[in-house]
Parts: sequence; C-alpha cells; structure tokens
Amino acid sequence: MSNPTGAMDLRSTLAGSLLENFFPAGWDLAKIDACCSNPPESVTERQPWWNSRFQPIPCETLADFEVMMGHEIAFQIRRTREAGKKLALILPVGPMGMYRWTVYFLREWNVSADHVYGFNMDEWSDADGNTLPSDNPGAFRYAMENAFYGPLGELTVPPAQRHFATRDVLPPYPERIQALKQEGAELQVIFGIGRVFHIAFWEPHFAAEFNSDEEWKAQTHRLGAKLHPLTIEQNAITSFKSRTTLVPARANTIGPGLFLQADWIIGGAAGILGRGMQWQGMSLWVTLRYGPNRWVPSSFMPTLPGRLFFHKELAGPLVAECN
Repeated sequence: MSNPTGAMDLRSTLAGSLLENFFPAGWDLAKIDACCSNPPESVTERQPWWNSRFQPIPCETLADFEVMMGHEIAFQIRRTREAGKKLALILPVGPMGMYRWTVYFLREWNVSADHVYGFNMDEWSDADGNTLPSDNPGAFRYAMENAFYGPLGELTVPPAQRHFATRDVLPPYPERIQALKQEGAELQVIFGIGRVFHIAFWEPHFAAEFNSDEEWKAQTHRLGAKLHPLTIEQNAITSFKSRTTLVPARANTIGPGLFLQADWIIGGAAGILGRGMQWQGMSLWVTLRYGPNRWVPSSFMPTLPGRLFFHKELAGPLVAECN
C-alpha cells in the first residue's frame, strides 16, 4: 500500500503483515480511525441516529463511575417496583463495580428486588455450550451470586427468577422475556462494550453469516460462540491477570434479537489501565460515532433510550505515547 502522506500506522503497514486478515472483514479501519480522532470535548455531541432519550454521561473518576451506574440500576429497580411492574434485567459480568452500589442503594432505601427477573447475558463455554460449574470462581454465575444476588440478602431476587446463560437455560430466554413483557414488565439491558465492539459476546465477525441487518437483528442467542482473538486478550487483561491460557475461546451469549429489544439501556465503559493507558477509548468512540452497522454491534446501542456512563479519560485524546 502506498503512503503518500508519509504516516506510518496500522493501515499503511497492514498489507502482507500477520494482521492483514485478522480484523473482521466488514470493519472500515479508516472510519474507525476517524471516530477516534475527534476532540475529547466533543464526545457527547449528539449524532443524527441517536435515540432522543439516549444520553452519554462522563464520570470524573472510576469511583464516580461505579456509584453513578450503580445508582441508575437501583433507581430503575425502585421505580418499577413503585409502579407495580415486573422488571426483566439482562445483566453483564463486566463491568462489575456498580453492583456493590446497586446493593448499597437498595438496602439503604429498603427496596426489595423480588419483582426483578435476572437474565445473565453470557457465560464461558465449550463448543457444545457446556459451561463452568456454578461454584467455579471463573464462572459468571459465581460472580453474580457473590456481587449482586447474595449481598442483597432478604431484599434479593428470588432464586427461581435468576437465569444464567447455560446450554439449557439460555435458549428459552426469548420466550420467558416475551411472556414477562406481555404481563407488563419492562426489559432493561445493562452492558459493557467489548474491545471489538461486542455487546455480551455477540462478536462482529458473526455479521458475515447474515444477508441483511434484519436477519442479523433477529438472532436471539448463540451457544458455543467463537470469540475473536481480541476478545480473548481483552479478558486476559481485565479478568485473568494477563494469563491468556485461562481464557476460554468460546461462550454462550444473547444476540441482538434480545439486546436491541430493550425499553431502557444502562451502559458502562471504564477501561482504564493506569500510567495513562487504557483499552476502551476506541470502543467508546466507535460506539458513539460509527453509525449503526452490524459489523460493529455496539454501534446500535445509541439508537435505544437510556444512559451510557463512561470514564472521561476514555475520550482521550487517543494519541501515541511511550510509557
């Protein structure tokens, strides 16, 4: 690839490299780069495709982020309870720090969550969709029981209303959620944004399997999904203390047929690593600026009503720095 500008970067050196066919085929790398080149102060500027009730909310510190996101979740649980509604919550394991504050606020307000129906969005798996035992510290179910359901004590979500993305329980999610909505329940999706712009473990390369956005949007779940290598490395860094060999290469996950049906979304992005470094700035900018595209699953989230809390450092500037 010729490079008349003289710049040396990924795009100018990609041809013939080991990364030439590494990224999802539908990614527009020039557009991704342009998304990340905006001035930090413009990150919350509204875009034409955003839902009128979608709001990105910058947080000064990680502590602020966890409190504010936790308060939003607790507020929605309290609001729906006071309105006499059931609440179906699609829940992530990552981010996690907000759950401590959700528990704090609900216990402080003495608000029961017995009207909540929890649906964990994903879980590590093998090729057949088999998952880790629930008492394995690496299992998402283990994380949820210890961070959210357990600490709520007597105010907790009843065990029969907790759903986890196992081989047997995940496939009926759509019917169970639809039945709740027919009873007047709200569906809210709590989410983080992946390094490759996934929501849950719905990866960008899945887009190649579908002939249209409509077909892609109809997909409710997948068992034993093949994860992108960047997803593996993201989790090695954020969940396995750099030990790549511990990260499963597959997962069970919900799809856009569920996460795009939300009545309200609560998103979080706080991928700060220290020493001025981070891993999630590109993910944030592309989510907000790329425009809806099935090769970039998170790009659809701003089309829904709700809030996306993010650490302000993620807005950049995203520039090279030796550190």
